[in-house]
Amino acid sequence: MAQTYRVYDQEGLYFITCTVHQWVDVFTRKIYTDILLDSLRYCQTNKGLEVFAWVIMSNHIHLIIRSKENKLSDIIRDFKKHTSKKIMEAIELNQQESRQKWLLWLLKKDGHIWFWQEGYHGEEIQTPEFLKSKIEYIHLNPVRAGIVEKEEEYLLIVAVIYMVLEKVL
Repeated sequence: MAQTYRVYDQEGLYFITCTVHQWVDVFTRKIYTDILLDSLRYCQTNKGLEVFAWVIMSNHIHLIIRSKENKLSDIIRDFKKHTSKKIMEAIELNQQESRQKWLLWLLKKDGHIWFWQEGYHGEEIQTPEFLKSKIEYIHLNPVRAGIVEKEEEYLLIVAVIYMVLEKVL
């Protein structure tokens, strides 16, 4: 069983990684990344989630987040549950999805959705140095993966200016 991480300081700033079950490349389709982005926006507007940086890779996401209004662990749980359901519905309805049968076979067992790997990898950010390393990690993830040559060429990435974010700590 994979190691799961917990949010100990519910108002702390965290670097979070959520991975698709068996590292399946789902986020190669705009329709599925749009569901993620819509859900993040919903959590920002309605649950008090603050999103400082993110990147969507083909099979996982990295976020730098916190919440001052609700328990961060509850928001992450709800985000994963909601996106699992919505993305699986989109796969089922997407007649253009060439991998539809395979994705449904892999990510849905006995009527239960298993979209995200159990838990999430979360690390609390407590120092400016660690924050800077995680922002750089997010920015360089698509470059290291060979998707783009320069970080600014990747469309599915956002980070606030480091100096602004450093004031959050």
